[in-house]
Amino acid sequence: MAAFVGAFEFETRPVMAEELAKNLFGAEKLPAATEPRSFGFYSKGCFSGGVAIPLEGDTWTVMRPSRNRRWGHPAMIALLEKFSRDAEADGWPGLLLGDISQPRGGPMLSGHASHQIGLDADIWLTPKPSRELTMAERENKSARLMVDPKTHRVYDRLWTPQHTQLLKRAASYPEVERILVNPGIKKKLCDTVTGDRSWLRKIRPFWGHDYHFHVRIGCQPGSHGCKEQAATTPGDGCDKSLAWWFTEEPWRPNKNPDAPKARDIMTMASLPKECRLVLQAPAPVSAEAVTYYGNGRPPVAVAASPEPAPTPPGTIGETPLTPVTASAFAPTPKIGIPLPRPRPGN
Repeated sequence: MAAFVGAFEFETRPVMAEELAKNLFGAEKLPAATEPRSFGFYSKGCFSGGVAIPLEGDTWTVMRPSRNRRWGHPAMIALLEKFSRDAEADGWPGLLLGDISQPRGGPMLSGHASHQIGLDADIWLTPKPSRELTMAERENKSARLMVDPKTHRVYDRLWTPQHTQLLKRAASYPEVERILVNPGIKKKLCDTVTGDRSWLRKIRPFWGHDYHFHVRIGCQPGSHGCKEQAATTPGDGCDKSLAWWFTEEPWRPNKNPDAPKARDIMTMASLPKECRLVLQAPAPVSAEAVTYYGNGRPPVAVAASPEPAPTPPGTIGETPLTPVTASAFAPTPKIGIPLPRPRPGN
């Protein structure tokens, strides 16, 4: 009988493995407490060693906190913190941060196709208010729509030189490879930017993105399983490729609107094999232990349990995917940024 049960369990494992990847990654509340690495591509992958940006800072506010998508590769989170300070120095009142990634990346339960490897972030084109937003406002406040959906042009009454400077600042960082914006916003920049236009090469038109822009950085050192994206084409992008967006073709109705989205059918078999190990990796002691407070050194993920694993760790390439255990209870540095507040119960 025991042999039969064992055989039954063995035979059913492949079926169980077909559970949707979005459900598995969407259920994770904390990151994998291992070395920071991205695996796969922006729209098909995962990452380990993630850190969180605090819900509130002097120069940013996290929107839609209940989604738990304020996580990213340490390089991404550090960049956002720096960008928020630089943008404020430029005259922007502060960033409203949208989705970054889930704690361990992977396909999301809703929304994006990308944001899976901790190297993408959405930033609203609405500035941070002068007062602190309530948790209810962060969940429900709408962003300002910057583009007319009929003409695909920017609302001139809403666009300001500060918006242009914000995008220019985002494009100024070497690690930023592209910034996705609505085609109308790209056209506005093409029509108005004078002097140095080299940074426009990073500004790429794409559907949506009419109330926010999408910042993407490249694969980071140590992430040998990270798949690079294609390089942007030479030039400022203010050419025939942009003109195409103002024809009928890009806006024709989808011929198969009921086709399932990739995230809705993606199983673990679709993702890099390392993503199984990312799901199995231990979690840190708490979200607070892996929250980045802008001191220039992202925190180190520490496994919740100091006990050694009962079986040998999995490996990624030639390097074991093992918990990081350094500086387990180092105090959080105080630099004047408020600690995140707990979300009130429903």
